[in-house]
Amino acid sequence: MKRYRCISEGKVQGVWYRRAIQEMASAAGFKGYVRNLPDGTVESVVDADEASLETFKKILYKGSPMSAVLNVTCEEVASGTPFESFEVVR
Repeated sequence: MKRYRCISEGKVQGVWYRRAIQEMASAAGFKGYVRNLPDGTVESVVDADEASLETFKKILYKGSPMSAVLNVTCEEVASGTPFESFEVVR
C-alpha cells in the first residue's frame, strides 16, 4: 500500500465536488481525505495500491454532476499514520 496525493483541476470548487468524492471513495473502500486548495484546485490524499489508484482516479474524474474536471495528477508521497476513513477536511 502506498500513499498518493492527487490534484484535480477544472471546475471543482463550489460544485459539491468534495462531498461527491468523499461518498464515492468511501463506498469503494478508500481511506484518505479531500480538501480545497487556495488556488482553486482540490487535493485528495489516499492510501492505495497501484491497481486501485486507477479506480480512484476515475472517481476523481467523475466528480459531481456540476463539476468539470479537466486534469488529475497524482504523485506518490511519504506514508504516515494510516487513515481510518475517507473524509472532507478544511
